[in-house]
Amino acid sequence: MTADAAIRAADTRAEARALSAAATTAGHAPSIHNTQPWRWRLTDNQLDLYLDHSRGLEVTDPDSRLAILSCGAALHHALVSLAAAGWHTLLARLPNPAHPDHLAQLRLDHRIPVIPTAIRHLQTIGLRHTDRRPTLAAPIDADKLHAIVAAVESAGAGLHLLRPDQVYDVASAADHAQRAEAEDIAWRAELGYWAGGTRPRGSGIPDAAIGDRAPQTTVPGRDFGHHGDLPISDAHENAAAFAILYGPEDDKLDWLRAGEALSAAWLTATELGLSVLPLSATIEVAVTRERMRGLLSGLGHPHLVLRFATNDPAGTAAPHTPRLPTEQVIERA
Repeated sequence: MTADAAIRAADTRAEARALSAAATTAGHAPSIHNTQPWRWRLTDNQLDLYLDHSRGLEVTDPDSRLAILSCGAALHHALVSLAAAGWHTLLARLPNPAHPDHLAQLRLDHRIPVIPTAIRHLQTIGLRHTDRRPTLAAPIDADKLHAIVAAVESAGAGLHLLRPDQVYDVASAADHAQRAEAEDIAWRAELGYWAGGTRPRGSGIPDAAIGDRAPQTTVPGRDFGHHGDLPISDAHENAAAFAILYGPEDDKLDWLRAGEALSAAWLTATELGLSVLPLSATIEVAVTRERMRGLLSGLGHPHLVLRFATNDPAGTAAPHTPRLPTEQVIERA
């Protein structure tokens, strides 16, 4: 082998390692009911993201809007990993109209300097988690919320912070949505499949991440149909901030970008000492999704409701949900 050939081979191996690490990192992204509805195809210098319908929610999410949003969060995690490894990435969203489940294609372009922000984001991915417990009464600094809004906007979406009176509208809508879903036997069966138990499959929400009783909160969190093992305090969420993640359209591209923005918002919030709780019930039901659109006053289409709160520095962190083995989500060509 010539020296040039050896260099090219070494470069190819380095690219493959970076892409493999990115797909592995993407597996830590948040997803609806921790379904992890993504599949990656890895070649020497290219990484392709696909929607995996086998881990979709046919009743809860028939249009796959929340599954695609989840894939967008995984896509952003992958981009964070590549930036932290010093790669400039060429990204094509929805690259093949003939294959609508092909959501994104990443190709490594050239090496770039690694900035501290990229390293910090990569480290934060390992810390990020969902905590469904009530929150501290400590108010959130406005500058922190503005930083999260900026992170969302940099990812191509918008974040509308809700006024206190609008939070009651969200609470009413969330209650209506959950009651409507609970009346559907098929919906209850689907939720029961993905939530509760020990979750040996590496997906879903284990009892350890579900409260041992209903929290006393203004906006009702997800009712999983049973109580889990996560201790719930008597705290309220009076100091929490609520927001609607939105985009200009209501299509696959917007859902994907909303997921990227969710990841950007969550990583920023975690670094600022804030917790994030997605409240998807109002988006899952058409009538309440339209009510959320009304709260946006013409800004765009709602993709997710989020609760931000101050972390308890002395509190015990909620457990991380399980993750699927990489061989189940990464296909190597």
